[in-house]
Amino acid sequence: MVQQMSDLERVESLKAGSLGAISFTIAYLITMVINHCVWVQESLPIFALGLRVMIAVTSGFLFAVTYRYIIRRDHNSHLKDGAVLAFGLVRGLVPLEVSANLMDNLGELSVLGIESILCFTMARFSLDFAFHRLWIKPF
Repeated sequence: MVQQMSDLERVESLKAGSLGAISFTIAYLITMVINHCVWVQESLPIFALGLRVMIAVTSGFLFAVTYRYIIRRDHNSHLKDGAVLAFGLVRGLVPLEVSANLMDNLGELSVLGIESILCFTMARFSLDFAFHRLWIKPF
């Protein structure tokens, strides 16, 4: 009986992760196109583009699985916002460690932080919608 419950939870986590990966990646691709148009950057090599998309898929998947466990059946909006902000800040602040000259790249780094928060917000709203419709069961 315990094994059956554990398997059901894994299936629900897989469903949540898949939805999070899809919604995050769609939001990421939209922001990537907008950033490309606004910042007028040169095109990325196909390998670099593929790598970025795979990182987006992984980020969305891990966020969704974690989000499902964080909120459980709680309707606390601060908890939901905090999860999005935590993931968004961690992903958005990573370029700070890599950036050699922070002040030259401050605008771009700000955009990346906002982009991350927007993408995780999109994943959150997709998950909340699926939870509300009972397509995915909260933990």
